[in-house]
Amino acid sequence: MIKIAPYLQKGDLVLVIATARKRSKPAVAPALKILKSWGLKVEIGGNVYNEHHQFAGTDEERLHDLQWAINHKTAKAIFITGGGYGTIRIIDKVDFKGMLKYPKWFVGFSDVTAIHSRLSNLKIASIHGPVAFHFNKDKKATAFLKKSLFGKKLKYEIKIHELNRYGNVTGKIVGGNLSLLYALSGSEDEINCKNKILFIEDLDEQLYHVDRMMMQFKRSGKLKHLKALIVGGMTEMKDNAVPYGKSAEEIIYDAVKEYNYPVCFNFPAGHINTNLALYLGREASLIITEGKVSLNYI
Repeated sequence: MIKIAPYLQKGDLVLVIATARKRSKPAVAPALKILKSWGLKVEIGGNVYNEHHQFAGTDEERLHDLQWAINHKTAKAIFITGGGYGTIRIIDKVDFKGMLKYPKWFVGFSDVTAIHSRLSNLKIASIHGPVAFHFNKDKKATAFLKKSLFGKKLKYEIKIHELNRYGNVTGKIVGGNLSLLYALSGSEDEINCKNKILFIEDLDEQLYHVDRMMMQFKRSGKLKHLKALIVGGMTEMKDNAVPYGKSAEEIIYDAVKEYNYPVCFNFPAGHINTNLALYLGREASLIITEGKVSLNYI
């Protein structure tokens, strides 16, 4: 049974912390203003603006704020300032029991996938959506995030893609950033994809590495027993002087072509401007036909 935190209401307290790359006060300020405009109270972790090389403070400082947020007794949501790299360095020292005792929504994407995967294995729903640093990047994405947090009905506008594979399924959505899911393989946070709808997205990867990650997923059995596959933004992919010969989407299509489940490409989520929020862990209905793609939470 998936544990779903209460949806937000005006007057609720939310927390903002940093678990990875450093972000400045001016970069985070718009998000704080937006959250307050939604009628929310905002509290910031004590180490949010610390700096340690590229990180938002030392591992110990970022760990302290993450544990503080998880253990907070009254907060209803946790927002991460930005992605980059760093959460995987501290996650093994985090005690997540507070998420069960004091349920709250965890919001973020990219590097935050490490936390989403831990929550998925603990059967706790979370929100794959914009980090605080991106709140002022796209009004539609921010408005969509607000709807998800306040429990409003979500309507996704998904363009048809030539590589889509048709079908109609229901299942729990899991996943996040492909590189992070790959990096978590073999750990306690390895994603469980069996009988799930897997969502993946990525940024700034070599095409051959996308193929290598998909081959690892295939060889480890992650792709064999999916209900469906949703592919979000595969953004700013890189190639060598001698071209790899396939796009990221074609690489993914080839990796799953022997399976019969539905596949959706170019879903509006990931490292793109209009990064629409997705509930991870919640049951959803996915319909892919020649004329439309729809996703609805049950």
